[in-house]
Amino acid sequence: MGAIRLFALRASASYGEKISRALGVPLADHEERSFEDGEHKSRPLENVRNQDVYVVQSLYGDHEETVNDKLCRLLFFIGSVSDAGAASVTAVAPYLCYSRKDRKTKPRDPVTTKYVAQLFEAVGTDRVVTLDVHNLAAFQNAFRISTEHLEAKGLFVDHFAHHLADEDISVISPDIGGVKRAESFREALANRLNRSLGTGFMEKQRSMDVVSGDVLVGEIAGRSVILLDDLISTGTTMARVARVCRERGARAVYAAASHGLFVKDAGARLQEFDEVVVTDTVPPFRLEGTLKGKLVILDAAALIAEAIERIHAGGSIVSLLEST
Repeated sequence: MGAIRLFALRASASYGEKISRALGVPLADHEERSFEDGEHKSRPLENVRNQDVYVVQSLYGDHEETVNDKLCRLLFFIGSVSDAGAASVTAVAPYLCYSRKDRKTKPRDPVTTKYVAQLFEAVGTDRVVTLDVHNLAAFQNAFRISTEHLEAKGLFVDHFAHHLADEDISVISPDIGGVKRAESFREALANRLNRSLGTGFMEKQRSMDVVSGDVLVGEIAGRSVILLDDLISTGTTMARVARVCRERGARAVYAAASHGLFVKDAGARLQEFDEVVVTDTVPPFRLEGTLKGKLVILDAAALIAEAIERIHAGGSIVSLLEST
């Protein structure tokens, strides 16, 4: 087993530092240069030959770099590390872009998840580590290289078990597609609290960014309702379900999602909630002061650091997820 080298590209430097501290491995030095015509280059400044390299880059767009910028920079850096003789290269993408476009929904639609997988493979990536993708089966089937899929379920269980210890709780999926994810979380939270919890889901259809469907199945009245999803984008879906829950007599409504993108007017829409809980894979820079006092950010960096340590030592990711 080679020595470990941990890199974090500039756009994810602060997150890389959190992983570095939790892992107890310093960030390795690298160079990133941009040129006048928009092109760029990056390279490691330390020897990586015969070493296991982990590169951190969360793939969301922000005010400085688009999703495509970050993806391209990550791919080019992985290529340079692979060419420099690394024993293995693992891409650590806490938020993985394009994971929602995993199937054809209209004639001649792209399956972008598959194309992104092929790009990682082409530059010499040996493994991809990410957290709570939109569709796990599609993610696993898209890649021909090794993948490690982490779950924030344990972080949410820790939070809500403490926060709602004495409440009657229902866990609701905001659409039928997320029922399995919500049910897994409901079972874990019920086991922690040692009592039964309610369950349910909301009907949802989406066409040309228009969301419809108003049937809510589940136990709502007098309960604290947790709406669980993989991500919050515009907040339209979550807010729509929250309003129906209020109408059905919910005592309180909480939003929980692994990734908070918060685009457009998400902050205004999410005022419907008593609390919005996300992990730190995407910083909430778009909220600009909205949701003050309602936003809770859970630290996923320690989970990712533990996963890296286990991967490097040949440990079990399954037991890690079962213990969180």
